[in-house]
Amino acid sequence: FFSGFVGHMSLTVEKQISEERKEELGIASWSTWGCGVSEFPWQYSDQETFWLIKGEVTITPAGGQPVTLTAGDLGTAPKGMKCTWKVTKDLEKHYQFA
Repeated sequence: FFSGFVGHMSLTVEKQISEERKEELGIASWSTWGCGVSEFPWQYSDQETFWLIKGEVTITPAGGQPVTLTAGDLGTAPKGMKCTWKVTKDLEKHYQFA
């Protein structure tokens, strides 16, 4: 007997978050990472929340739809999510693992 639904993991996005939201999350104290225009596979070993300082990226979860984030957007990727990052403009982000 099997019951249930197995779906793909997805990215949660909050577009253009406010200064208040950034302060609430404490984003200024998070670590920073950046990279140039590139494309690479990635798998999250832990849940990660990140805020784009600058740049643009399209993240395509395995089996899911591509999602584009730009500077000012907040993203949360679940632990275990496999995806492809396609950085289309030099990127810098603040990030924090759960």
